[in-house]
Amino acid sequence: MFVVLDTGPLGMVTHPRASGENRECNTWLQGILRGGHSVVVPEICDYELRRELLRAEKREGLKRLDALVSALRYLPLSTPVMKRAAQLWAQARKEGRPTAPKEALDADVILAAQTLSLEPTHGSAVVATTNVGHLRRFVDARTWREIF
Repeated sequence: MFVVLDTGPLGMVTHPRASGENRECNTWLQGILRGGHSVVVPEICDYELRRELLRAEKREGLKRLDALVSALRYLPLSTPVMKRAAQLWAQARKEGRPTAPKEALDADVILAAQTLSLEPTHGSAVVATTNVGHLRRFVDARTWREIF
């Protein structure tokens, strides 16, 4: 099984300050890895976190993000993933249940499409997140604490 890190848990495990929740998330991630599960960093989540770290000039956070990305499996964006994301976006709009404002890029559908791209060749995947709301409509998404 693949565990796909959403932006929330990704930010917690790379945060330089070890608050209680950040430490807990780091311990959770180490347990996932010790259990032999593959952990994936989707490019869309790297982008969401990285842009904020760059804006706020958080150099230590950027170093920690780079180190984590190089240690785990990185899932780059691709044309098929973006086409699938467009389908998911359109589907949600047709159903009258949009996941973001019309003008927004809608990272949730891109993350869902990236997650779905793993399943045909690699088996099941679950998104570890802090907010399952929009993602659960498209993929198996659970709060990180609920996974294993």
